[in-house]
Amino acid sequence: MDNRTGPTAFVEDTRTNRVAELLLAERHSLPLSIALHLVPGVLIVAVYLLVAQPLVRAIDYPSFLGWAIALVIVLYPLQLGLLWLGRYRTGRWSLRGVLGYLDKPVPRGRLVAMVAGLIVWFVAVSSALTVLDSAVFEAFFTWLPFDDVGASATTYLEGNDRTVMIITLAASIPFTGFTLPLIEEYYFRGFLMPRLAHLGAWAPVLSTVLFSLYHLWSPWVFLSRVIFFFPGPWFVWKKQDLRLSIGMHAGTTLLMATGGTVALMLGVM
Repeated sequence: MDNRTGPTAFVEDTRTNRVAELLLAERHSLPLSIALHLVPGVLIVAVYLLVAQPLVRAIDYPSFLGWAIALVIVLYPLQLGLLWLGRYRTGRWSLRGVLGYLDKPVPRGRLVAMVAGLIVWFVAVSSALTVLDSAVFEAFFTWLPFDDVGASATTYLEGNDRTVMIITLAASIPFTGFTLPLIEEYYFRGFLMPRLAHLGAWAPVLSTVLFSLYHLWSPWVFLSRVIFFFPGPWFVWKKQDLRLSIGMHAGTTLLMATGGTVALMLGVM
């Protein structure tokens, strides 16, 4: 049992308080914000290469599962970190006091209509820009050391038994389809973007650019991701309601993950 008291405990508590206060400050410096956006992406790639990729190779499952594992290993503790900050600030394991854009909710009917429009935008524009993604991949990123790397969203599944692909997608739906995008929105839009408020209308622009850069496992999608993702952060900033980007992001991923799984089961894909 750790019964440390005295100067050592005081120093550790002081350091913890300084870290918490720095993270919970109303305003983040630009270097700090860049680091907080990009470090999770670096960790995800590292976990994939060192842990998840060897694991899925060993069990002969699609590399898609490896990325899902890496995301879970990094993002779930990130969510716990946000809850810890909430406990530090409020005394409760809560996101209140940590996240912004929670106190001016858009009326429910308008919210549903806006989220539906954002999902349509996301799906239509991201699909239309796959030609750009393929061109950027072929020109600059064929060297990446990831298994089954490719510009197509289905590349990480191709070359595997159909049943294995169905199991992989179905098992990943609760994670890549919903909870992981939800955590990303809590962290990037709810926690980090409000602390860029001093940039005014540039805050959602920078948030979108850094979020797109964070996806180090698919850098060829950077340009198109900035385009198809930007309306979510913009409307969160404009309407002060985090649910708009949550609805767009998690709603789209859940729709596409579920639809892809069903299509595989029916033999459409």
